[in-house]
Amino acid sequence: MLRTALRNVLAHPARLAMTVLAVCLGVAFVSGTLVFADSSAAAHRAASSKNFAGIAVTVTPKSSPSATAADLRDTALDDALVQKLAGVPGVGAVRPAADGTATLAAADGSPLRTGTSRANLAAAYVPGTDGTDHRHPLVKGRAPARDDEIAVDAGTAAAGRFRIGDTVTLATTGPVMTKRLVGIVTTDDPRVSAGGTLTLFPMGTAQRLFATPGHYTSIDLSAAPGTDRAELTDRVTAVLPADRAEAVSGTAQAAQQAVLVDTLTRGYTKLPLVFAGVALFVGSFLVVNTFTMLVTRRTRDIALLRAIGASRGQVVRSVLAEAALVGLVASAAGFLLGLGVASALPHVLSTAEETLPDGPLVIGARSVVAALAVGVGVTVLAAWLPSRRAARIAPVEAMRSAGQTPPPARSRVRGAVGSALLALGAGLLVSLTGAKDASVGNLQNAMAGCALLAVAMIVLAPLLAGPVIRLTGRLTTRFGTIGHLARENALRDPRRTAATASSLMISTALVAGLAVVGHSTGQALDRQAAAGLRADYVIGTRDTTTGIDPAAVQRVAATAGVRTAAAVADSTLVVGGKVRTVTGVDPATVGAVMKLDFVSGSVKGLGPGRIAVSESVAREHGLRAGGRLPARMGRSQEFRPYTVVGVYQDNPVAHDVLGAPADVQKNSFVPGSVQRILVRTEGGAVSKAMESRLRAAVGNSPLLTVDDRARLVHEAAGAVGDLLTLMYGLLALAVVIASLGIVNTLAMSVSERTREIGVLRAIGMDRAGVRRMIRLESLTVAAFGTLLGLAGGVFCAWAVGALANGAVAQYAFTLPWGTLLLICAVSLVIGTVAAVVPARRAAALSPLEAVAEA
Repeated sequence: MLRTALRNVLAHPARLAMTVLAVCLGVAFVSGTLVFADSSAAAHRAASSKNFAGIAVTVTPKSSPSATAADLRDTALDDALVQKLAGVPGVGAVRPAADGTATLAAADGSPLRTGTSRANLAAAYVPGTDGTDHRHPLVKGRAPARDDEIAVDAGTAAAGRFRIGDTVTLATTGPVMTKRLVGIVTTDDPRVSAGGTLTLFPMGTAQRLFATPGHYTSIDLSAAPGTDRAELTDRVTAVLPADRAEAVSGTAQAAQQAVLVDTLTRGYTKLPLVFAGVALFVGSFLVVNTFTMLVTRRTRDIALLRAIGASRGQVVRSVLAEAALVGLVASAAGFLLGLGVASALPHVLSTAEETLPDGPLVIGARSVVAALAVGVGVTVLAAWLPSRRAARIAPVEAMRSAGQTPPPARSRVRGAVGSALLALGAGLLVSLTGAKDASVGNLQNAMAGCALLAVAMIVLAPLLAGPVIRLTGRLTTRFGTIGHLARENALRDPRRTAATASSLMISTALVAGLAVVGHSTGQALDRQAAAGLRADYVIGTRDTTTGIDPAAVQRVAATAGVRTAAAVADSTLVVGGKVRTVTGVDPATVGAVMKLDFVSGSVKGLGPGRIAVSESVAREHGLRAGGRLPARMGRSQEFRPYTVVGVYQDNPVAHDVLGAPADVQKNSFVPGSVQRILVRTEGGAVSKAMESRLRAAVGNSPLLTVDDRARLVHEAAGAVGDLLTLMYGLLALAVVIASLGIVNTLAMSVSERTREIGVLRAIGMDRAGVRRMIRLESLTVAAFGTLLGLAGGVFCAWAVGALANGAVAQYAFTLPWGTLLLICAVSLVIGTVAAVVPARRAAALSPLEAVAEA
């Protein structure tokens, strides 16, 4: 039986080519992602090790939990400690450092390489005995020597379009500074190569910015030849003030930095795995359909094997062995293709601002085993049902007919099972329409309901094929006899038609559902970003540890074209064990920049010890105007009673609680500062010129953002934009695999209908007519899968909308008609294109040879 399986694979390789290709794509993404992850981690470790090469021990300051900002700057790492460490036995060289962060502005004034995953590093240029800093080799210009000079790394210079001699605007945690660029360096720090920036100052300047004069943020020690690093770490620890400094080995630092950078870039490995999952899921339908058709076509062969003594188990093992061979070939091809994917991913995922580290491909056992397990496993599992069907063939019955329709009893069972699954899945989803939040339990129920609905659609598809294709077939019948033949060919074997359309149906349902949820969420975020905001501009800070200088509010208010400038201070308010956001506003100006709808009370009563709360907070704590609320604000360690002067409708701009500016600023983590400036312009004017004037009013600080309402909406919908991008990528991949299934099915169908096509040619149908018939048949199958997929996807999106409403305020179910029409058009076009090769093959058949074929 094994030899028989091998001969079947070798005898008809073309029939399995599309199956191999579909599984190959999924395996390629899986193995490529794993190889990329291993290679990226190795590259990060190598870069970190290189960055810390020569560093045996690093001394860093310790701080107590109650330390103030001044304590953190005035460390125990001073010149006296540097001299003391230089005398420790085994220390080769001592390199003090003053490190911090600095955000630069590009040549056009925009902040350079800022974001949650980027590191904007700053350090002192520390020349050695030869006058150069070996950690930051110069490639152009010279080292910074004066207080008004800096150097930057080559990547930062390219991103900011800086040249030697340019004046660069930057900020650390204070006012904006301008420095002259005198040097460009290179660095092995992976945080910089991963998209960050590096700014180098003279040592004196760095100490004033990040420590205090004569003090450092860390001290790096190199080991003398022959010195054990572990022993050196112990010696250094012995001479340090135990309560104010500690020693960390360079090896440990390199490992920690590699883990940090790997964590920041870990998301890159998840996206290809999502595509791999979709490819394998959709491809499994192609495998099932292919082996089902192979079993049907070889019914007589299987009957002969059963007649000469083959058992059911042997038949099952034969089909599974054939599937395993196909999976093995697909795994090998997919792994090789995956190496190409792994090589391309760093270039695809890298941007002008964020570059992944280069390094050799690391091919581990995990990647190889995963490729084999996924490719062979998916193929064998998908072929299990067809193998069982083959084993149930009775020899005499099979010899009587090679293609029989399923008996009515089996169709009734399919209908009953499918209806039960449909009722269960739809009922579970409908029950979620009353949900109020996206809790774990609700999410699990939603996933279970969608999965049951998908299985029900697959089970019922053969029963739905007849009525749906007769309905959509009215369009194909407009092509006359050829259209009638195409419709009847699609109706000839509903199970085959349903199996062919299943991959397209599932992929369409997936993409349509994501499109509806993404579109509805995007519109909700648009409304949410604009809700409660009357201001035309919002000036904010990128660094939560700093604030905006209150003096900037006056400069903004005096800017030409500004009608109102309202300072907003943000802090925290601990209420009932929960941390809320409290917003300090001036009652005299808040009405001009915020839309506040009060249910009771008003904003006019705000003052020391008096607050207004949102409806959600009031409902949770049973509050109303005139009530009292014990709470702790910001840095304060004591709870005090606050009088509630009003209750307003939930507002994303006002947050949870409104307070008096003096109260909030006094207890803010940056005392005296404000976190936002809401600007109302004359006539609602929004322009580049106005933005430039506002940036100038706040000193063109790269730490501050100046956003108009449209930009706030765009940023709020950024995650949804990523979701839609992912959706279109999934659509492209799923449609490609679905098209492979259509090509494979039609090609095998043409092979089965050789004599039939020959008769049609013999009675007068020309080659163009044959091609048109096959294309219309493919279009009919694609339309069937697309319609079912759209219906299922839209229903699931509607049902789970309540969960999104719990997570995103103002969520409302809306249909993206343009996107849905695009999905339909793409699916139908793919269905037509997929028929090109089978149609040409059918048209190329010689009438006499086709009729003569046994």
